[in-house]
Amino acid sequence: MFWHMIIKTLIRQRSKMLMIAFTVILGVSLSTAMMNVMLGVGDKVNRELKVYGANITVRHKDAALMSDLYGLNEGLGVNDKFLYEEDVLKLKTIFWGFNIIDFAPMLDGRATMNSSSEVSLTGTWTEKHAVLSTGEELSTGLKSLRKWWDVKGEWLNENDDDSVMVGSILASENDIHIGDKITLTNDSYTKDYTVKGIFNDGGNSDSKILMTLSAVQDIMNLHGKVSSIEISALTTPDNDLARKAAQDPHSLSPDEYETWYCTAYVSAICHQIQEVIRDGVAKPVRQVAESEGTILNKTTLLMVLITILSSIGSALAISNLITASVIERSQELGLLKALGAYNWQIALLVLAEIMLTSLIGGILGYFLGIGFAQVIGQTVFGSYIEIARMVILIVAVILFFVTIAGSIPAIRYLMALKPTEVLHGK
Repeated sequence: MFWHMIIKTLIRQRSKMLMIAFTVILGVSLSTAMMNVMLGVGDKVNRELKVYGANITVRHKDAALMSDLYGLNEGLGVNDKFLYEEDVLKLKTIFWGFNIIDFAPMLDGRATMNSSSEVSLTGTWTEKHAVLSTGEELSTGLKSLRKWWDVKGEWLNENDDDSVMVGSILASENDIHIGDKITLTNDSYTKDYTVKGIFNDGGNSDSKILMTLSAVQDIMNLHGKVSSIEISALTTPDNDLARKAAQDPHSLSPDEYETWYCTAYVSAICHQIQEVIRDGVAKPVRQVAESEGTILNKTTLLMVLITILSSIGSALAISNLITASVIERSQELGLLKALGAYNWQIALLVLAEIMLTSLIGGILGYFLGIGFAQVIGQTVFGSYIEIARMVILIVAVILFFVTIAGSIPAIRYLMALKPTEVLHGK
């Protein structure tokens, strides 16, 4: 009898029930899409931000100390402290090696160009393909770290030891064009190079010459040495634990240390890098690292607010529709009361009708929300959003409480309903 009454009501008031189901579909689909994007957006946002450069730099501990104390970045007493090129690939062996997506060793030097002016040189891996001891293959280099560069001509490749790229300011001042020959001299070493490209960095690099790492090592007679390493890593936004560890990892309790070490905080990744790079000090580029965390937190907050607002909107819409439905059925419900039905029995009947309608709408809304999430993923990030199973439970809880909250005004109306009045048409 109970279910028969529910089915009859759903058929008889199908227009209002369809409106309730449609409201639930909209709310659930938006919540599902936002939560799936929110849970899967972290790495994607980080990857999008990687186009703005490295967020970790590694230098020799003595050079880093001189830089911190005196702000020195070049010159004798600083550049005579080097890291080892053979250690660079060890970056992929740390616990968070898979979070390190790009890196490039850098060697700074100076030489005389065309027997006239002294210029700054930077040697690096522009495009490096390597095979690790584990058998894993990787491609990395400065080309991936400097995606914003405006390059005329071509990038250097791995074996372009006889070619250079010239910064836009240096090229303009010396009337250098693509295809020109320039001569670089340092002490007794002299060699001619072909200008393969001209780049615009928008910073100090525009006054430098970019070369392969091995070419600068030859000019400076520093085989196997690098000045620094620039690293782009996927990181987790800092919290109090990360900030405490950044001050002194030894101040952490064993449980705190394990949590910190096994979380992709930028300080944890820096700590692990120092474990494999001899005499190296890894430091986050704070402007980049903190901006990533801030943007990710604000993006997450925005999606949470959208989910909350959509839930409130759904609750208000459901409330209006249910109340209108109950008012329309007031004589029917008043008759049930007159025949001896208790308030809680009538309330249960109405709630069962609404819950069944919401369940159907919720299922449809969930699958529609998954589709919305994939559209967002493809449109914004160019990849699919991984579906989080925990969203099903979260959506079910939200749907339950939204439906209950939306039913409260109608239930209160039911409780105050007087059979004698409604049966007499009052």
